[in-house]
Amino acid sequence: MPTAGSGEEFMKYRSPLVSRYASKEMAYNFSDRNKFTTWRRLWLYLAKAEKELGLPITDAQVSEMESHLEDIDFVMAAEEERKLRHDVMAHVHTFAHCCPTAAPIIHLGATSCYVGDNTDLIMLRDGFDILLPKLARVIDRLANFAEKYADLPTLGFTHYQPAQLTTVGKRACLWLQDLVMDIHNLQRAREDLRFRGVKGTTGTQASFLQLFQGDHEKVEELDWKVTEMAGFKKSYLVTGQTYSRKVDIDTLCVLASLGATVHKICTDIRLLANLKEIEEPFEKEQIGSSAMPYKRNPMRAERCCSLARHLMALVSDPLQTASVQWLERTLDDSANRRISLPESFLTADIILSTLQNITEGLVVYPKVCVCVCKIRVLSQQAAAVVKQEGGDNDLLARVQADPYFTPILGQLDALLDPKTFVGRAPQQVTRFLSEEVRPVLEPYKSNMNVKIELEL
Repeated sequence: MPTAGSGEEFMKYRSPLVSRYASKEMAYNFSDRNKFTTWRRLWLYLAKAEKELGLPITDAQVSEMESHLEDIDFVMAAEEERKLRHDVMAHVHTFAHCCPTAAPIIHLGATSCYVGDNTDLIMLRDGFDILLPKLARVIDRLANFAEKYADLPTLGFTHYQPAQLTTVGKRACLWLQDLVMDIHNLQRAREDLRFRGVKGTTGTQASFLQLFQGDHEKVEELDWKVTEMAGFKKSYLVTGQTYSRKVDIDTLCVLASLGATVHKICTDIRLLANLKEIEEPFEKEQIGSSAMPYKRNPMRAERCCSLARHLMALVSDPLQTASVQWLERTLDDSANRRISLPESFLTADIILSTLQNITEGLVVYPKVCVCVCKIRVLSQQAAAVVKQEGGDNDLLARVQADPYFTPILGQLDALLDPKTFVGRAPQQVTRFLSEEVRPVLEPYKSNMNVKIELEL
């Protein structure tokens, strides 16, 4: 058996989402420490509100609870859960052990979902608050990139075949447009979140109506007071034992949609890296391949694509869970949600941090972009020579030798300038950034200077 100091943590599976990639703030948001201290805060909010509304709860009991919010005995809680087979009651007992005076009123009138579901909603809300500034920074970095290269011609592709010219900046605006949609979606999903509140075992608030001797107004005021203390503006007016699991669908759908956006952007970057038009940042001591030292693999973009696939796949969990919640609730949601909710936010957090790192250091090779553009003007006749006869590409020689082109030979260089083929791409970039991108970033100005240093 492993002993202390022998690397016991390496003897069991650790999710790479936390051990390898995720930010400290997102990892903490879904940690046991944060979860169970939030449970204790919710029990405190409930006791305070019940006291304010006239239940026989003393100042001493409330003070005792306040002084023990953080000192959780996780060993005792684990032992209690092994005995009781009930995580909430295990923590009620553990909290009561260090708050003997308050023990009788901890969890008074509540059901397990009072702490469980409300804590999940707090974590989802706080998770969005972590993601939104990160997404705003990605948009900001990419907007700066689009502005810088608004006029740089590059070959457009449809069906991944050479098409009409565009600009590097205009292509970046295609990425930006999707990201702007994503930030609106995340903002809406965050604002739509409500608190489950104080609803009782099947959502009828019967236990609280009994505590307040049939006073409906006090029950409604209790619900509002606790909702406000938890930092929410509204609670769901109706619930079963749980809040509707469609809330989880809504939440994970916008994250999955973000995953699709990031996957598309990073796939484009990988394709352009192969063409040597654009590359992600490459560290001085970074190794692209153990066998091929000349390679510069787009490993950050590949990581984003890999994780984005996982993020997109996770949305199937809440879809299926919501569809099989029988009547007021069934417990087959619990184990699934312990995995799918945290992993969605952790994965979104990782791909945004990585994408910020990419967009802060994108390398453009203008001469390659222009060279590729010139390929677009090859004539079918010159192409036939190359393809069917195996000859050299003699387009310019053909143009110079044809009498029809004699009047413009002196202008040939100017006529072949790729900038004459990009249409209104530069103007579209300027207007799009001004009207649709910069205004979105206004609420996040104070977060714009955060840099991302990837450890791996």
